[in-house]
Amino acid sequence: MLQVNVIRQNVQEVKDRLTVKNFKNIELVDSIIALDDQRKKLQLEFDTTQSMVNSTSKEIGSMMGKGNKEAAEAKKTEVAALKSKLQPISEQLATTEDELHQTLVQLPNLPSPLVPQGTKAEDNEVVREGGVKPQLHEGAKPHWDIIKEYDIVDFETGAKLTGSGFPLYKGSGARLQRALVQYFLDYNIEEGYTEYLPPFMVNEASAYGTGQLPDKEGQMYHMQTDNFYMIPTSEVPVTNIYRDDIVKSEQLPIKMTAYSPCFRREAGSFGKDVRGLNRVHQFEKVEIVQLVHPDKSYEALDEMVAHVERLLQSLELPYRILRLCGGDMSFTSALTYDFEVYSAAQQRWLEVSSTSNFESYQTNRMKIRFKDESGKTQLLHSLNGSSLALPRIVACLLENNQTETEIKLPKVLHSYFGKETIIK
Repeated sequence: MLQVNVIRQNVQEVKDRLTVKNFKNIELVDSIIALDDQRKKLQLEFDTTQSMVNSTSKEIGSMMGKGNKEAAEAKKTEVAALKSKLQPISEQLATTEDELHQTLVQLPNLPSPLVPQGTKAEDNEVVREGGVKPQLHEGAKPHWDIIKEYDIVDFETGAKLTGSGFPLYKGSGARLQRALVQYFLDYNIEEGYTEYLPPFMVNEASAYGTGQLPDKEGQMYHMQTDNFYMIPTSEVPVTNIYRDDIVKSEQLPIKMTAYSPCFRREAGSFGKDVRGLNRVHQFEKVEIVQLVHPDKSYEALDEMVAHVERLLQSLELPYRILRLCGGDMSFTSALTYDFEVYSAAQQRWLEVSSTSNFESYQTNRMKIRFKDESGKTQLLHSLNGSSLALPRIVACLLENNQTETEIKLPKVLHSYFGKETIIK
C-alpha cells in the first residue's frame, strides 16, 4: 500500500508512474488527497473539541475548590455540550479513515524508473541469456508424453483424487520432486538464507499483507468456514513472520527461504500452453524472501537475480532473464525480473521464477519497520523470488535431457536423486 504522504508530496510523479503500469483509475490519486484533507479537518475538529473539554473540566475543578458551585455547574453544562459533539465527529472520522484506506488499497505499487514502457509480455526486455539450447534426437517428445512413457506423473489419477490440474507424482517422479526441493533449500541455506517450514494456510490479515487481497482473491482457494486461504506461495506466510514488528538494524538483511506446496485456481487458463506441467493448481516451490534497509533493496534485488541465475546454471538449463514492462508486472511489484528456461521439445520459453522488489508497498501493509541511526522508525523494503518453482523446471529437465532410452539428469542432482538417469 502506498503511503499518503508520498502521494501528497509527489502527485504528478505518482500519476505518471501509475501510467507506466497502465493503471486506468488515475483519478483515485485526487480522491485520496481529498479524503486525506477531510480526515485532517475532522481530526483537527476532534482534537480542538477534546482540548476544550479538558481545559473546561480543569476550570470546573478549580471553581469547585473555591466554592463557586454555580459557575461550576454552568461549566458542566458547557462540557456536556462539547462532549455531545465528539461522538458524531469521531464516527465521521472513522468513516473517512476507512474510505481513505479502501481507496488506497486500490492503487498498485509505483513502478521503478527502471521499468520499461509496455502493455504485454512481448514488451518485456531481455536482459541476458545463458546456457546452450540442446539438439534433441528425432522423435523427441514433450514432457506430457514423457511422463506417461516413464510412468512418473499421473494426471488421470490426480483428477480422480481431486480434480483437473492436480498431478500425482509417483516413483522417479516423486523422487525427482524431493531431490529438487532438497537441493534448492541446501543451495539457499548455503547462501545465508534461514530455512522455514510455514503453515500452508493463512488468515485474511496475512493474505492482505503481501497484497494477495484484495487484488488476487479470485485466484486463491478460500476455506470459508475458518476464513483461511490456501497459500499461492510461501512468500505469504514467510513475509508475514515480521508483521507488526520493529526489527533491529543489526538484524538486517533478514534472508528467509521456505519450501511449500502452492495452490492456485488459475481461473481462465486453458489451451495448448497449459498442457501437462506447464500450469497446474498445486505445485511445489522453494521461495527466497528478504527484508532489507530501504537504501539497500535494489542492491539486494541484483544479488537475488544473480543467486537464481547461478542456480539455473547449475541445472545446465538454457535460460533468459527478462525485465518486465509496466503492463506485465504484478500489482504489488516495483521492479520484477522473470527467469525463463527453454523447452527444446515445446520450442518455447517457460517462466520458472519471478524475482521482485516491492519496496515499502508490502511492509506498509504489514507495518514491518526498523529504527534508523537517528532513532526514527522507518519501513523496511521487502523482496522475494522463486528459487525455484518445480513444474516447469521438471518439464524442461525431462524434455531437454531425453535420449531414446533414458533421461540424463544434471550432475548437481546425482547425489540428491541417487542416480544419474531416469530409466523406463
